[in-house]
Amino acid sequence: MAETVTSWAPRGAWAGIAQPGSFGSQGEAGIVVTRLEGFGLASVIAAPGGSAALSRIFEARLGLALPTAPRIVRAAAHDAIWAGPDQWMLRAALRDGFAGLLDELSAHAAVSDQSDARAMLRLAGPRVRDVLAKGVMLDLHPATFAVGDVALTNVAYVGVHLWRLEDTSEGPAFEITVPRSMAGSFWSWLVASASEFGCRVESRG
Repeated sequence: MAETVTSWAPRGAWAGIAQPGSFGSQGEAGIVVTRLEGFGLASVIAAPGGSAALSRIFEARLGLALPTAPRIVRAAAHDAIWAGPDQWMLRAALRDGFAGLLDELSAHAAVSDQSDARAMLRLAGPRVRDVLAKGVMLDLHPATFAVGDVALTNVAYVGVHLWRLEDTSEGPAFEITVPRSMAGSFWSWLVASASEFGCRVESRG
């Protein structure tokens, strides 16, 4: 009997779902979608009454002050993203050393690695708000949703975590995370919503 050899290889959250290329209306893309891969992501929940002490640890260790409102605070290699009262998502640009960092932090907070549980995209371009308006039940006008603002909301019945970045050369920019198990459903909505404006898909990480 022939021996069966099974090999396992890691797959990005968007593998087989979102492929680099263009779709929708021809001409200059109204929205540019960048698949983000290779990052570290963890939920961090402070102990009761421990938020101030935890923030001091983050400042000393990572140069980050934990936001106390729906905001994202960014540093060279890490971001702290508000996720609720006394709760945050910690994102590392790279996973190297991330597990060790989480072990350190687990002495001061409830920490759970979410790196393989979330799928993340960067959305930018002159029509990005028009696309998001088809599913996000929030006012994303720059006068209302400023750079650094964060929201937990739903898009097409999928729970998402959304924040606004500094504008880029391509236009306004946002990042969005969805549960990895719902990445296909979210992508179906995004394709349908972005096609009329033209979309270019890129990959990073």
